[in-house]
Amino acid sequence: MEKDNQLIFGRKPVIEAIKSGKDIDKILIVQTLRGEFEIELRNLSKEYDFSIQRVPQEKLNRLSRNHTHQGIIALLSPIKFYKLTDLLPNILEEKKDPLILIADGIEDVRNMGAIGRSAVAFGADCLVSFVKGNAPINDVAVKTSAGALLKIPVCKELNMAETLALLGESGVRVFGSSLKAESSLGDLNFDGPVAIVIGSEQKGISKITSDYADHTFKLKQSNNIESLNVSVATGIILHHIYQTRQ
Repeated sequence: MEKDNQLIFGRKPVIEAIKSGKDIDKILIVQTLRGEFEIELRNLSKEYDFSIQRVPQEKLNRLSRNHTHQGIIALLSPIKFYKLTDLLPNILEEKKDPLILIADGIEDVRNMGAIGRSAVAFGADCLVSFVKGNAPINDVAVKTSAGALLKIPVCKELNMAETLALLGESGVRVFGSSLKAESSLGDLNFDGPVAIVIGSEQKGISKITSDYADHTFKLKQSNNIESLNVSVATGIILHHIYQTRQ
């Protein structure tokens, strides 16, 4: 169960937390919530980059331990989120060969944590996730990462296409990991600023990534199994890039 200090109950406290810049993981609202307050909340979700999930009244009662919640609970993130537009100029200025890791449909929170651990181990400069489509970066993810997610800037963005377009306009080459790719990891050159997009085990990278990527690649492996766990594959990819850059 979520810790009490990660939860905010009630309409006014939640709105104040959002507007004060608290890093919100997501907002839980009762299934029947409608009207002006819901509209205000959805408008704020677009401005402050958080997701909204409808849940039964019973879940809100349980999380709030039957304290007054007014049909809404905010779950705070255990980490600080950044915006890529703020980080990217400094990353490009400070490093010759920056590496940005992008999660595209990573649905398991423990995989997200393990990916964060590999990102730190092999020198990634930031991890980019999205409001929708990825597992939350919560206490479980941080614990699975062995605290690594506290050591790397994590960006939470709204729009994949805009994010990839920003990278391209900034001179960052985008590489997507895909089982459908013709090129293998070892065939490509990763010198200079690069972004690696990791997709889900079930669906792979999204069509948006495929459309925007400068290159896609796959890992060479035997035919004994269809694919690797996504966090294992990420570790292999990042280690290869780290090693080739030494």
